[in-house]
Amino acid sequence: MTKFVSALLLLPLLLNVLAYTASPIAPPIRFREVAAAASLDFVLENNPTQRKHMIETMPGGIAVFDYDGDGRPDIYFTNGASIPSLEKSSPKYWNRLYRNEGNMKFRDITEEAGVAGAGYSMGAAVADFDNDGLPDLFVAGVNRNTLYRNTGHGRFEDVTEKAGIKSGQWAVAAGWFDYDRDGKLDLWVVHYAKWSPAFDQFCGDASRGLRIYCHPKYFEGLASTLYRNKGDGTFEDVSARTGIARYAGRGMSVAFADYDQDGFPDVFVTNDNMPNFLFHNKGDGTFEETGLLSGVALRDHGKAVASMGAEFKDYDNDGMPDIFVSALAGETFPTFRNLGKGNGFTDATSGSKIGAVSVRHSGWGLGAFDFNNDGWKDVFTANSHVNDLVEKFEPAAYREKDSVFVNEGGTFRDVSDEAGLASVRAHRGAAFADFNGDGRIDAVVSSLGEPAELWENISPTPQHWIILRFRGVKSNRDGIGARIRIGNQYGEMTTALGYASSADWGVHFGLGSATVIPKITIQWPSGVTQSLVNVKPDRILEVTETAP
Repeated sequence: MTKFVSALLLLPLLLNVLAYTASPIAPPIRFREVAAAASLDFVLENNPTQRKHMIETMPGGIAVFDYDGDGRPDIYFTNGASIPSLEKSSPKYWNRLYRNEGNMKFRDITEEAGVAGAGYSMGAAVADFDNDGLPDLFVAGVNRNTLYRNTGHGRFEDVTEKAGIKSGQWAVAAGWFDYDRDGKLDLWVVHYAKWSPAFDQFCGDASRGLRIYCHPKYFEGLASTLYRNKGDGTFEDVSARTGIARYAGRGMSVAFADYDQDGFPDVFVTNDNMPNFLFHNKGDGTFEETGLLSGVALRDHGKAVASMGAEFKDYDNDGMPDIFVSALAGETFPTFRNLGKGNGFTDATSGSKIGAVSVRHSGWGLGAFDFNNDGWKDVFTANSHVNDLVEKFEPAAYREKDSVFVNEGGTFRDVSDEAGLASVRAHRGAAFADFNGDGRIDAVVSSLGEPAELWENISPTPQHWIILRFRGVKSNRDGIGARIRIGNQYGEMTTALGYASSADWGVHFGLGSATVIPKITIQWPSGVTQSLVNVKPDRILEVTETAP
């Protein structure tokens, strides 16, 4: 009898746990486009030319972060430049920072913040590299990189040269992580290929006078660069020492997660029409490239695809980070399921149904977030083909709508039309945040030659949620690399995002109908494990690392 009564007492707690771990019927996802009403008037100026320079079709990275500490996420867009000078010869080419004024309103504060930038910019990566509590910004570009330090006075200082960050190669994306767990954030820069404005090979159909962007095979790939944070405001290039300099690819994006749960962050790099890289962190200051052995270099058919964006997150709620990749129409969006215990991954593109719903789409920006707050991560992609004349060569579309695939317990269904994603454009970068503080994750998307889109999440079913923000003590200030468990759900703190983009606002969990979170477990990069119990949802919770 005593055991029976105890079981009854535990039943409400069990039901609360199940409320955010089971999802037999996914609640609807809805968006509305509000960029104009929000005064978000950025236009991505890629400056297309008759010579079809490859760089023209690849910009568009976005960063989302609270630059001024007012609690509202702001938006930074990277932008193009004149060709062949690769200079921002007009204000239309400036990178732009929009301050979130609240109530879904934004204001352009680029000039006063000092972040208009220089050169033909591609990607952005944000994090607090100097552990002063203020988010800093790295901008990757064509032969020119820039590191901005947040001064805390509404402005940024260009510290590229004195920090030891180099330029001279075509960088598409970058990301911050603490590879050696010393409490200081290091910088991984992804390079695409050797290129200069002098490149003038004709690709396409000369008989019809149709010139297109050349296939990636005509460009020699480059290795990534890893900068180790020395803790004094400077960085050292440790690419050769760590072993990554041996691996040249046509890199597009980077994502971080501890896929084998050994406490050290691993690195996934997408490559354009080449096998992808998975750099396993050996924990001794070096990496081993295990893409093929781990099963994520290629899909099971063995063909390289145009891998672009990447997300390294757990989609099936088994507590292990999986991998999503965006690619071109006909290639599907490769999805790799983590087998656990360091045993690598399996090609789950078909089994997850991502293959069927994505095969007609060409994706760039990519985000795996719980848009309906039911406890399962959904997938949003910013779509468009790479070739603006593709309709003249094959049955594919250049301009497309964005897509959203709802997660129904580990498999996905395309709900883009009912979600309201109606804008047909040449979409590129995408970033995500709760811009209006209602607990639902919104999206911002860039498009070549057209205004950015701001998709406000208006999903109608009431659901509970929580956003965790981290303050490291022994770990880095942002808590990047922290691993979080809530029931069946698993997340890692990262600011790397999708295609050449970044977001620094914490980790979001949808909780369904749960009115209390029985337990949150956090494993900090320092090795400290911290638990929070009986936590109230529907709020942003700042968690400070406890002393070891």
